[in-house]
Amino acid sequence: MIKFFAKYKRFGIVLAGLSVVILYLFYNALQPKVTLPVYQPADFNPELVDSTITHVKKYHTIADFSLVNQNGETVTQEDYKDKIYVADFFFTTCPTICPIMTKNMADIQKEILNDEEVLLLSHSVTPDIDSVAQLKKYAKKKGVLDYKWNLVTGDKKQIYELARKSYLAVKSDGDGGPYDMIHTENFILVDKERRIRGTYDGTNPEEIKELLKDLKILKASYQN
Repeated sequence: MIKFFAKYKRFGIVLAGLSVVILYLFYNALQPKVTLPVYQPADFNPELVDSTITHVKKYHTIADFSLVNQNGETVTQEDYKDKIYVADFFFTTCPTICPIMTKNMADIQKEILNDEEVLLLSHSVTPDIDSVAQLKKYAKKKGVLDYKWNLVTGDKKQIYELARKSYLAVKSDGDGGPYDMIHTENFILVDKERRIRGTYDGTNPEEIKELLKDLKILKASYQN
């Protein structure tokens, strides 16, 4: 009897192992897929949305844009085609929340360093001050990698419209005067179809963790 069990011991171990694998696969197959919502203007606080689009409940996407980065190169939506990206709004002379936001964006950059699917995009809200040379100086100081992260300047009206009508990120569109300025701590997660999939407080470490978690979920949705 002992010889019989010894003879089939290996077979029993293999069978047990296969059973565990099959049960694991069945368990995973029965689990609901985690997905991120697609946010529309109607989902946001109306104060954050331009009055012309507060009613929009579907098909909202980030508008076309043409801006200039820290290297003096024109950056458009085509540079982000088929990419997931994280966007924000900042200015280089900001002494309050921007240094924190930039540090946190740099931490995100470290996480996506070798990920060809994901990029970063930071818009200056003081484009008259943030020239290409100023952005380049700031980029070097903050460890910005050109192939992962564009700091962009350009037409102020375009940037402000992007903030309020595309990224739904600010409560004010400015008064048009020489000193008006919008400012927001929001990081916005944008998918490959240019849709908003999440917004996060760029000064809050816990929300940065949430962003990175959501980024993985979003990436996985393109693999299934």
